[in-house]
Amino acid sequence: MADFRQPRPVPSGYIGCMPFTAPARKPNSESPPAASRARALGVAAMAVTVVFWASAFVGIRAIGPHFSPGSLTLGRLAVAAVVLSFLVLPQLLKSRKLPRGREWWPILAYGVMWFGGYNVALNAAEHVLDAGTSALLINVSPILVAIMAGLFLKEGFPRWLLIGSTVAFVGVALIALGSGPAAGAAPGPGKSATADLAGVALCLLAAVLAAVSVIIQKPVLRKFPAAQATWFGIMVGSVCCLPFAGQLASELQAAPPEATAGLVYLGVFPTAIAFTTWAYALSLVDAGKLAATTYLVPGVTVLISWLLLGEVPTAWGLAGGVICLLGVGLTRRRSRQGIGAPAAVRR
Repeated sequence: MADFRQPRPVPSGYIGCMPFTAPARKPNSESPPAASRARALGVAAMAVTVVFWASAFVGIRAIGPHFSPGSLTLGRLAVAAVVLSFLVLPQLLKSRKLPRGREWWPILAYGVMWFGGYNVALNAAEHVLDAGTSALLINVSPILVAIMAGLFLKEGFPRWLLIGSTVAFVGVALIALGSGPAAGAAPGPGKSATADLAGVALCLLAAVLAAVSVIIQKPVLRKFPAAQATWFGIMVGSVCCLPFAGQLASELQAAPPEATAGLVYLGVFPTAIAFTTWAYALSLVDAGKLAATTYLVPGVTVLISWLLLGEVPTAWGLAGGVICLLGVGLTRRRSRQGIGAPAAVRR
């Protein structure tokens, strides 16, 4: 006899009477507009960093005669700490999240090395070296960052990053060649071969401290926002520089108002703002690629010196600036294997 009962509903997960397994859905990735927006913000943050860090070289040169290296560092960090406190403290009171235990170790490390040691070493070096030579030596740092990022952060060694970094370094060398004293010229008053060697050593020390600090800071930015990570480091560096407090107080009393204003500028813009925008960009971009963009700093420094101090750049300096731009542009190229793959936004 025919069975006129309604057929049983087929349970989900079956095709006919055969079970099947639905293909696993891929995890939601960043949508193209959001990825483009994040990249644009990263580029804007790095542009701000380059301009303000370049202006720092001009500012240090302008107020250097009125402040010693240690007191200048402490003054910058103190101003930056106060400025960032207005942004960071409300965040901390709301989240109630502070570094715990071992999370403090990398913060202490880059706070001491970058915000403390790097600034003191650079300030001291610029007392005996010209700006071009200092810029050349400091810009060893991006190469060190690229190498260490490939080794320790597993970012690899992209071909275009290495090619572009080499080209940009050549540009920085030309800028330094153009900014140095003319051949056969006598050294400036108070300068000697020994002082120059000490300045070279201090610049190289500053470059190494900065490069190591970038590698150490990168993992911290996965746990803490850029402003907080920067503020923690600034506070650590300020504590390290407290022995210079008495010197800073006496030099502030003797310094003219414009020198004090310059110190405040260095604390607000190249320190509080630029280090925060750097940390934000570092949270989005590979450390090696981001560090390569700092090759633009010497060229921008020459331009700012031209506009503000009337120091006309030489033909070598202009050519070097163009080559730096070309080199940084090459670091942004992708290998053929990565052209078709969507770029992941790092957080």
